[in-house]
Amino acid sequence: MPATLLIAEDQRLFRQSLRLLLEREPDLRVVGEATDGREAFDLAMKTTPDMILMDVDMPRLDGVTATRLIRGCLPDVKVLMLSVHDEDARIVAAVQAGACGYILKDADHAEFLRIIRATYRGKQVHSPFMPDGFARNVVSALQEAGSGTAAGVALLTEREREILAYAASGRGNKDIADQLCVSADTVKTHLHHIYRKLGVAGRVEAILTYLNSK
Repeated sequence: MPATLLIAEDQRLFRQSLRLLLEREPDLRVVGEATDGREAFDLAMKTTPDMILMDVDMPRLDGVTATRLIRGCLPDVKVLMLSVHDEDARIVAAVQAGACGYILKDADHAEFLRIIRATYRGKQVHSPFMPDGFARNVVSALQEAGSGTAAGVALLTEREREILAYAASGRGNKDIADQLCVSADTVKTHLHHIYRKLGVAGRVEAILTYLNSK
């Protein structure tokens, strides 16, 4: 029996091209198309697909929020996030919401199909186009984070925890600086202090530590 897929993508040309690609494959069947996150939720409830290809940036309801809602109601549905962005914080947010993979839209057709099939079979496979090798390890990092993460976060000052919380929500240094009325350099300095206290190499590991301490 073919795997059933729902495509949630607001760009019509990309959505239609993706459907044409998938419908050429005998083991894959598209059961619906959504143009925004709210429609994706409604169609998921109606069609209960095996997998959803979910764009991160959509009107009415963004892909990360839609994923969280859908997975809350349909925990067996697999969600693959689609995006033109390569910010690690977006990947963290997507996986934390319940996505099982994340593909940049510049993946070629063969790679795209390989990841869809592998994800359907339950394998943790991610696009090789992910930055810094992060995506290959994000799911296992979330699952295997050590018990000392809460203690590490407890070492942070109130301002450092505030900055780390903003970073975990996907905000960049400039956005954080504007929110806190400080300079971007000040935010960068705080982040370096955070990395040192947590014993991590950079922003993504710090975010994962923070999320696993909650």
